[in-house]
Amino acid sequence: MSSEKRKTNRHEVRGVDLTRIRNRNERRVISHMKTLLAEYGDYEPDILAIQDIYALALNLLPARYTQQFTIVLQDPVDEAAVENAVRRAIEKVRANPTETAEYSGEK
Repeated sequence: MSSEKRKTNRHEVRGVDLTRIRNRNERRVISHMKTLLAEYGDYEPDILAIQDIYALALNLLPARYTQQFTIVLQDPVDEAAVENAVRRAIEKVRANPTETAEYSGEK
């Protein structure tokens, strides 16, 4: 089975494709990460650190899941809250770096 087929199957229930249901904060967090990481000129996060920052920032925010064609009249999570979550995540990951070897089994 191809990897694309496996990916589709994991996000399908009774023939209903669930891949288009997204957390509305994902793009907002990514946008703020790009801006805020540029402010930390002395910090060069590796791949795992960037993933950790992304996941932590999303976990600091309430989930805002929507599906295709959803109309959002009001978003209770404002940009300041997203920026604050990303800033907190950067600071926490920066202060507590994850060893790449832990993930690769090199220890």
